[in-house]
Amino acid sequence: MNEVVRISCDIDLDVPGIRQGALQFPLSTDASAWGRLLTPIVVAVGEESGPTVLVTGASHGDEYEGPLGIMRLLQDMPGTAFRGRLIALPALNYPALMAGRRLSPLDGGNMNRSFPGRADGGPTLALAHWVYTRLLPLADAVIDIHSGGSSLRFAPSAVIHELPDPAQMAATRALAEAFAAPFTQVLTELDSVGELDGAVEALGLPFLSTELGGGGGVTPQTVAMAHEGLQRCLRHLGLVDTAPPPTLRSRFLYVPETGYVMPSRSGLLDPIVEVGEAVQAGQVLAKLYDIDEPLREPVQLLAPQQGVLVCRAARGGVARGDTVAVVGADV
Repeated sequence: MNEVVRISCDIDLDVPGIRQGALQFPLSTDASAWGRLLTPIVVAVGEESGPTVLVTGASHGDEYEGPLGIMRLLQDMPGTAFRGRLIALPALNYPALMAGRRLSPLDGGNMNRSFPGRADGGPTLALAHWVYTRLLPLADAVIDIHSGGSSLRFAPSAVIHELPDPAQMAATRALAEAFAAPFTQVLTELDSVGELDGAVEALGLPFLSTELGGGGGVTPQTVAMAHEGLQRCLRHLGLVDTAPPPTLRSRFLYVPETGYVMPSRSGLLDPIVEVGEAVQAGQVLAKLYDIDEPLREPVQLLAPQQGVLVCRAARGGVARGDTVAVVGADV
């Protein structure tokens, strides 16, 4: 049986040059009976052969460093000598980005929990499936720029995982070193099912993600970090010859599942430690107050290990089971 194909790409991904277009998905809504979802795509193909690098941003629509860093990178490409091919999806979850929400308002889809997707699924699953079946087979490396979104704040970090294949692990670590964020988290995911990370890693490719800031906004520093980190990665992979030199060596931190701190009840969070600061095991990271009982002693939330606070909740109110802090230890 022939596979259902509902997405079309309106630009050629192979011919030398720089082109922008869209991935077109038919979308019938109350507002537009015969409409289409148009997800921006840009391809830059050099005259000389070289690797193909896929770069994505805004898998979650409240994370803005990815789209901004990628667009800065794309503005650099005209007039720059480059080899190979860069494929960029600066707004992988375009409806979520337009709405400023983590998940797609069209179908509630979490793009980074939707891989390998489904050709006959809704907008999120269908696009994930198209990327998985049409773009990943072309790629030699994948970089997916994330930040903490509206609910989390991170010490700016690259993110990688422990991989069983030594060569793949070495290539992944080298990519993180090239990006040169202040920290690199060797992260144990709480839930990796459906992530782009795992889909790429299962193909044996180097995959780099990031967590650059958060809180639902950006800073000049985090956008510059995304832009310059991408430039350095392209140089490392052989697409370009020049990139801004790193200002520091990334500090690698191991983040085990036991590094996450989650309260057993809801409350108002009073942070004591800021991201990027060193902590000792058992140190108070934050206090959780009960607004219904103002005289009740607050719950002290403690560091589970010695290391660095790499993440904390960005919101003042948290629910039981929310991640309110994450501590990474030096590798």
